[in-house]
Amino acid sequence: MSYYRTAEHRRLRAELIQRWKPWEQSTGPRTAEGKATSARNGYRGGERQSLRALAKLLNSSAVD
Repeated sequence: MSYYRTAEHRRLRAELIQRWKPWEQSTGPRTAEGKATSARNGYRGGERQSLRALAKLLNSSAVD
């Protein structure tokens, strides 16, 4: 059975979050290692960009 959040529940949670203000305690990474790790969070492998460059090369040579 899944947990269903009612409109009342969402309103109460929103009020609590506004009272706690967790974003004011957020500091992010502090060490150089933590900052380096955080900087890589969005990286997913980089193959797509390589494939696009290869396709562009192949398409430009096919036109010539």
